[in-house]
Amino acid sequence: QNPDDIKVLEEPVTGAEELGFVFPPGSDLVEPVNYAIEVLRENGTLDALYDKYWGEEEAEAYDLGGMEVNVAVENAYPPFNYIDEETGEAVGWDYDASRAICEVLNCTPVFVEAAWEGIFEATAAGEYDMVADGVTITAERDEIVDFSIPYIVIRQVILVRTDETEIVDEASLVASDAPVGTQIGTTNEAVAIELVGEERVQSFDTFDLPVQAMIAGDVDAVIIDEEAAKGFVKQNPDDVMVVGEPLTGEDELGFVFPPGSDLVERVNYALGVLEADGTLDSLYKK
Repeated sequence: QNPDDIKVLEEPVTGAEELGFVFPPGSDLVEPVNYAIEVLRENGTLDALYDKYWGEEEAEAYDLGGMEVNVAVENAYPPFNYIDEETGEAVGWDYDASRAICEVLNCTPVFVEAAWEGIFEATAAGEYDMVADGVTITAERDEIVDFSIPYIVIRQVILVRTDETEIVDEASLVASDAPVGTQIGTTNEAVAIELVGEERVQSFDTFDLPVQAMIAGDVDAVIIDEEAAKGFVKQNPDDVMVVGEPLTGEDELGFVFPPGSDLVERVNYALGVLEADGTLDSLYKK
């Protein structure tokens, strides 16, 4: 308020002090407010509020000085990342979101096409700074890599050919002897095996191959993420469709980092900024 009159000296005179809300002794509000604070921390709201009132200092603290960030993508997971058939360019949500994150953090994303199999081990070894590939956050994966806060929630669905008449929902798929396609090492594969048994599941190396195999008639259904299913339907409206209700509850997706990466906190901050200014909503609609 008074930039020409007063200034703060650089060195604080105390250590960090914690601020909190205040309640009467024994108040029933303490526990629910603490719960709400955790929710707001996880979904980026607290970061966004901090940025609103102290944003310049926060932005400076997270500024990466134009550094390059090596981002692994598969380029076979529409609408998250894929090759546009008309232009031959790599496009998708992951590309736009990574660029938006780097606009906030002052960095340059360098995209590297990577195979899904072994991607977590490669990231844990430091081969990639970050993975943007629609990765479901699971406890097993969290043991070897670090995750950002969730940026979207998805469900698993059944994708079939448009001329399919026997498989119309989960029950009819289970009752049939139809082969089911999926990608190896994914939550899709785990859901498929649990649903129809390992002997009926055919797992492929990349995310698009099960869909191609189904269109060719090699498998009769694909277990797939709901948002990705929409991408494949948009690309192949005459060939594939989603049937039945979602097979699972909501799964959270996040960006992936090597253990202990300094990027985790910065990307979480950027996601909070992009959530607050409407960028994430715009990307979802796009």
